[in-house]
Amino acid sequence: MRVKILVAITALAAAPVLGFCQDVNKLIKQDDVERIIKTLSADDMEGRGTFTKGIDKAATFIEGEFKAAGLKPMTGNTGFRQSFAMTSTKPVSSKVNINGAEVPADKVAISSTSSFNWANADGIAIVNIAAGKDFMTEYRTIVSAGKKQIVLIDTSYAKTFTRLAGRYKRESPSFKGDISAPAIVFVLGTFGDVKSLTVNYEVQTTEKPLFNVVGVIPGKTKPDEYVVFGGHYDHLGIIKPMEGDSIANGADDDASGTTAVISLAKYYKKLNNNERTLVFVAFTAEEIGGFGSQYFSTKLDPDKVVALFNIEMIGKASKFGENSAFITGYERSDFGAILQRNLEGTQFKFYPDPYPEQNLFYRSDNATLAALGVPAHTISTDQIDIDKFYHTVKDEYKTLDVNNIVATIRAIALSSRTIVSGKDSPTRIPKLKK
Repeated sequence: MRVKILVAITALAAAPVLGFCQDVNKLIKQDDVERIIKTLSADDMEGRGTFTKGIDKAATFIEGEFKAAGLKPMTGNTGFRQSFAMTSTKPVSSKVNINGAEVPADKVAISSTSSFNWANADGIAIVNIAAGKDFMTEYRTIVSAGKKQIVLIDTSYAKTFTRLAGRYKRESPSFKGDISAPAIVFVLGTFGDVKSLTVNYEVQTTEKPLFNVVGVIPGKTKPDEYVVFGGHYDHLGIIKPMEGDSIANGADDDASGTTAVISLAKYYKKLNNNERTLVFVAFTAEEIGGFGSQYFSTKLDPDKVVALFNIEMIGKASKFGENSAFITGYERSDFGAILQRNLEGTQFKFYPDPYPEQNLFYRSDNATLAALGVPAHTISTDQIDIDKFYHTVKDEYKTLDVNNIVATIRAIALSSRTIVSGKDSPTRIPKLKK
C-alpha cells in the first residue's frame, strides 16, 4: 500500500504542473494532516456532538489553527466564530392511540418543534407508505406537503423507520423565530382504517448557541469574488455503546473534511497569491439538519460566491481506487471539468457521483448555496453503500487511510488553482424555486 501511494504522489509532480506539484507536496505535509485529524477525532472531543463541550473544544482548536495560519475573521465577526442562536427542541414524552389501542413507543416517531395534542383525526391527513414503494421519494413528498399528517409505514421498512425514529428523538435545533412546521406523526405497523386517533406530544425548548468557524484570506485583485472551502466539524457525540465504546469520533465524517479545510487554508496563506477572496469554514450542526451552512449562506451574497468546495469523508479510497474522488452534482456545472483540467499530467481523477440513488448532492453542506445558484459541490471518496463504519463508534482514526486523505487534499489544492486565481469561473447552477 505505501509503495503504491508514494508512486502516486510522486506522479503528481509530472508535467505540465511540475512547479505547482512541488509546492503542494512541500506545503501540505502528511505529519501535519495526521496531527490535525488525530486531534479532531480524539476521545476527548467526545464525538463533537452539537450543543456539547466537545464541539466547543473542537471549535477552539480550529480557531487556533486559523489564527496560527494568519487568516482573518470574516467581515462582521469579532473573531473566527460565526455565532448564532438556535431554539433547541428536546422530546419529553409522546403517546399515540389508534383505533382505541396505544401504539408502542418504539413504533412512533414525531416531527414537531412544539408540543401539541390531537383529540381526533379531524384535519389530519392520513398517509400510507406501502410495501414496494420508494421510501425516500414518499418521505420527501410527505415532509414537503406542509400539513398535519399521520403516516402509517409498512413493517417492511422497519430498519429505515428505526433510523428515522432515532433522528426525530434526538435533541434538534431550529432557527430562532422560525414558525413551526405542521406536525407529522410516523407510525410503524398495519392499522386498517383509522377510525379514532389521539396524539399527545410534549417537548422542552431552550435557546442555545451554535457557531461556525470561519477564516478568510482577502483577494488581491478580486476581493468581492469569493471561493469557499468548507466541511462540517460536528458529529454525533455520545451514542449507544458498542463493544464498550460510546464515542462516535467521526474521524472520516467529517474530521477528514475539516482537516482538509484547515490544510488548504494553510497552503493558500503560504502561497499568498490568491486573486479572489478565499473563505474557509468549518460548518456546525450538519448532522442535525445543516443549520451551520444555512446560517452561513445568509451572511454573504451568493451571487458573489464563485464556487464552494465542500469536503466530506475523504478518509478511505473511493470505489474507483487510489488517486480518485467523486463530485456530487457533477453534471450540474463545469466545476468538475475545470478541476480535472487542472490535474492534467497527474494520476488523480475526479469522477461523477456513483451513488445517485443516495441523493448526496442535497445531503451535505453544499446544498444551501447550490439552491441559491452557486456552483457548490461536495468532494468525497466514501463508499457509502458499503461503509460499515458510517455513523458508528468504529469511525475512528485507526480506520483511516491517511495517505488517501493527503493525496485528496493535494489534488483539491492543485485543481482549485485557476478558480482561486480568477482565471476560471464554474457555470452557475440554476436556482431552486421557492
